[in-house]
Amino acid sequence: MEENLIEISASSLYSKDLAPVPKNKRTWNTWNYAALWISMSLCIPTYMLASSLIGGGMNWWEAILTIFLGNAIVLIPMILNGHAGAKYGIPFPVFARASFGVRGANIAAMLRAIVACGWFGIQTWIGGFALYQMLRLWLPEIENLPQIFPASFGLQTGPAITFFIFWLINMWVVYLGVESIKKLLVFKAFFLPIAALALLFWAIYAVHGLGPILKEPSKFKTNNDFWNFFFPALTGMVGYWATLSLNIPDFTRYAKSQEAQIKGQAIGLPTSMTLFSFIGVVVTSATVILYGQAIWDPLILAGKFTSKFIISIAMIAVAISTLATNIAANIVSPANDFANLAPSKINFRTGGFITGVIGILIFPWKLIADPSGYIFTWLVGYSSLLGPVGGILIADYYFIRKQYLQTNELYQHKGRYTFSNGFNVAAVTALIVGILPNIPGFLITIKVMSQDAVPSWLSHLYNYAWFVGFFVSGIIYFLLMKKNKYE
Repeated sequence: MEENLIEISASSLYSKDLAPVPKNKRTWNTWNYAALWISMSLCIPTYMLASSLIGGGMNWWEAILTIFLGNAIVLIPMILNGHAGAKYGIPFPVFARASFGVRGANIAAMLRAIVACGWFGIQTWIGGFALYQMLRLWLPEIENLPQIFPASFGLQTGPAITFFIFWLINMWVVYLGVESIKKLLVFKAFFLPIAALALLFWAIYAVHGLGPILKEPSKFKTNNDFWNFFFPALTGMVGYWATLSLNIPDFTRYAKSQEAQIKGQAIGLPTSMTLFSFIGVVVTSATVILYGQAIWDPLILAGKFTSKFIISIAMIAVAISTLATNIAANIVSPANDFANLAPSKINFRTGGFITGVIGILIFPWKLIADPSGYIFTWLVGYSSLLGPVGGILIADYYFIRKQYLQTNELYQHKGRYTFSNGFNVAAVTALIVGILPNIPGFLITIKVMSQDAVPSWLSHLYNYAWFVGFFVSGIIYFLLMKKNKYE
């Protein structure tokens, strides 16, 4: 299984980072993977993910059930794609070469990279807004600065300044290198669970027990209203980890065994996401009782507290924690993806700067300004791009390759994975066909197209974007590969 890679080490497709991990260096066990998911799940966007469902009209158990179902579903492609990493010790970009071709794999990598850029922007906005919430306590005039951005931007001057400051801090860390972030990751692992539990106890104390919170009814007037919100929300929950469901081989390549990655992910992903989301649901439900409205952003909620000292400590901690998460989860991967496009011209640092610029251009403050933007535009929107990639990877690995890869040829320009000049036409075609059905619904959602422009059944497919793309692309890819007799 482990071919000798010495003869192709000079290939531009080969690097030490992309090479298969030797068996003696695959040391991650079940609990390493469980801990990985617990760490990644404990972040502000997870909290906001859950509480946004309350803001959208769900009651507590509807929101929790939706989150659990979404994570149980995405666990399936997570484990399936993780199999190749554990078996061959290869990372995601190399795994993608088997289906997309040695050059076409960049298409899948770029789709993933652009989504990671979006998450970078969202996390940067969260960190910057935490700084703003602290500064406005000590410098109240920051709230009344002259408006310098057009109204269409939806961006006030004060938050814009702190967002840019936090963005510069992120770029400074990129300049220094990722080694500088290790201590911040340790801080995050200790701080966020404590902060989350403190917020939970505050909510329970403030409304005199869980009873009033759990009695909060659903805001949907009819069953039809509920289902119209539920299905895109479920798609959004799946989409939340759609990126990781593709590049999970980057982590499973270090697994001691298949059992380790399967059990670890099954233990860590659905449970940690559901439990941390429950805190967001409880706290958001409490704000409805206390303030008469659902405050689904914990940073805005913290701004309602009266102690300057407590708010300042909390906001600084959130900013540091967010910085650690941002660099580790949203810079390293896309920076390497961009560098892989032109290794001689783009290094890791330049790739990180490209990520930072794209992160601003997506207007992250608009994406998380309300539940509809966060769920229907961002989460569902990018799931329509990543679902097809996941369908192609799984169809290729399990139904075409039968879980067998010629590892040595994944690093060769001329081999079985070269296809047509490095691109697998079947994969590219299946990807496009899988994305097309979701385009009308997306254009309607962002108000570029009117609801009447296409049949309602076509626009409603967008509510199931990840599922539609996953199955359409997977099936089309399988049929095309069988027709062309690629094995």
